[in-house]
Amino acid sequence: MTQQDAIPGGAGEAQDYPLSEVPPGARKSFGSLVVVLLGFTFFTATMFAGGQLGVAFPFWPDLAAIIVAGNLLLGLYVAVLGLIGQRTGLNTALLSRFSFGRIGARLPDALLGFTQIGWYGWGTATMAVVLLRLLGVDADANPTLTYGLMIAFGMAFCWTAYIGYRGLELLSLISVPLMVLLLAVSLWIALGDAGGLQGLAAIQPTSSLGIGAAITIVFGTFVSGGTQATNWTRFAATPGHAVWGALVAFFIGNGLMITTGAIGALVYQQPDVVEVLVIQGLTMLGIVMLVLNLWTTQDNTIYNFSAVGCTALATDRRRMVTIVGAVIGTVLALLRIDLHLVPFLLLLGTFIPPIGGVIMADYFFKRRGKYPAIQGADLPAFNVAGLAGYGGGCLVAYLTPGIPPLNGIFAAMVIYVLVDRALPKPG
Repeated sequence: MTQQDAIPGGAGEAQDYPLSEVPPGARKSFGSLVVVLLGFTFFTATMFAGGQLGVAFPFWPDLAAIIVAGNLLLGLYVAVLGLIGQRTGLNTALLSRFSFGRIGARLPDALLGFTQIGWYGWGTATMAVVLLRLLGVDADANPTLTYGLMIAFGMAFCWTAYIGYRGLELLSLISVPLMVLLLAVSLWIALGDAGGLQGLAAIQPTSSLGIGAAITIVFGTFVSGGTQATNWTRFAATPGHAVWGALVAFFIGNGLMITTGAIGALVYQQPDVVEVLVIQGLTMLGIVMLVLNLWTTQDNTIYNFSAVGCTALATDRRRMVTIVGAVIGTVLALLRIDLHLVPFLLLLGTFIPPIGGVIMADYFFKRRGKYPAIQGADLPAFNVAGLAGYGGGCLVAYLTPGIPPLNGIFAAMVIYVLVDRALPKPG
């Protein structure tokens, strides 16, 4: 038995340490971390977001600048949180205990858990419906087949997450290279159909969108998932691995997904990435992409839910929580969450980034980069500064123009620091 296993309330390697720090002996290599994070950011919804941009902006310089700016902001945000995760060895739910308090942390737990289980239901339903669409089958006219596929995919997607980090890594090692190849083929065909870079630059958009809204789409589509990137960067062997791994996945990887969706939409004036693949004659490859693309995100999503669930329920049985979460997500898929809840989930994208702002302010400004061991730490029931920072960050993100997620992050940090300094100190 290792020292980690002997800690009361801790969890051994088989459960991926949901209630304790990841010990040095369980840390992973840089390559392992990168493929897992890339598997997470290779997400069909990101390509659909890119499609919204492709029909609204000319390629150069507008579209290119928006993609670079949005993904650079996202990459830097995740890199900072990733650094905290590596140094502390803690997942996002445990970090929230310091930032919000033992009981106060239930608020971010509920938000993070709900969004992840909601996206799991969305991805499961989308997988079944889009697969049937690619095969020429009407999903609404064949409900038994559609619901059967949702149940099958809902249970299958959680298998690699049930295994744990190693399962996520193995699937990503297979799927990420194949995904990169397919995206390269799609981009190559699109450039050829557009008449090269000159032809691409000459295509005029058919709809309009504000610059701030466009950057918000790029930054905001994956900022909720990025806020929980500490669930994987806590396994990084060095701080540099965590930072560069986050940048590779969220700046380059997410940027590639946005770019592919945007260029496809610009060339074919079709924001639906599935229709673009059909136009390009990539139907079968599109099916492969759809399965790999969604699976590598779905298993990471339900893994996020299991991390939050274990902390909220004070249990180290991560695998059991994974299965329960998959069942709930599958039920949401059967209720066709894909038709009703996505706008609400995207709205929560405005309210989740301030959680990351509070965590960063607590770690860097209050704790000066040093946390005590989570086991036995003397934490207050509520961290007033954290709750105030979060509430203020949400208001700023919701009410101010510009880039709402970014506004919320900075506002949460500033309010946290000001309130923490204003509060009387114990003793």
